[in-house]
Amino acid sequence: MTSAAPSAAVPAEVVRIGGWSRLSTCDWPGRLVTTVFCQGCPWRCGYCHNPGLLPARGPAAVSWDEVLAHLVRRTGLLDGIVFSGGEPLLQRGLPQAVREARALGFQVGLHTGGAFPRRLARLLDAELLDWVGFDVKAPPGRYERVTGIGHASASAERSLRLLLASGVPHQLRTTVDPSLLDPPAMADLDDWLAGLGAGATLRQTMRPPAA
Repeated sequence: MTSAAPSAAVPAEVVRIGGWSRLSTCDWPGRLVTTVFCQGCPWRCGYCHNPGLLPARGPAAVSWDEVLAHLVRRTGLLDGIVFSGGEPLLQRGLPQAVREARALGFQVGLHTGGAFPRRLARLLDAELLDWVGFDVKAPPGRYERVTGIGHASASAERSLRLLLASGVPHQLRTTVDPSLLDPPAMADLDDWLAGLGAGATLRQTMRPPAA
């Protein structure tokens, strides 16, 4: 049984946006940006501050066209745009959105946990990113415990290696939940990052999930 075709085609989403901060001074150090929070994340970190963004098909708060219109109006006033989440690399239309923002003259930042190294590689290889905020969840042996996903460690390490090799400016940060990351685990994290040639992470204290 097939359903009748709609009378008019519905434009496909470029990226599904679950939240939007029109003006932010904290999502990209030293930059005044607009931040879109992409819907969906493959990981299930227990301390997630935005659990409403976890489902891939959660409600959209705003369309990408609305964000583009905002960028046009703020040309010369904003430095750039940050794609956050959720996990923005989950969005297959992210490269298109990034290109459209860059075409308007804006710098582009990305927040990611590194769940999709191949997709990150495509953005890095195309020189589409000006800055990356990379969430280092844990030392390799604790990734599954933190994210709830068995292969998360391998994906994150591959993504981190790609980022370090790219030379793109970045910030590494780690949310510290003492029940998951005790002092020995943090020491293991520092040793692991040093072995990769990475700098130390910015350590963020766990906050309760947003209501």
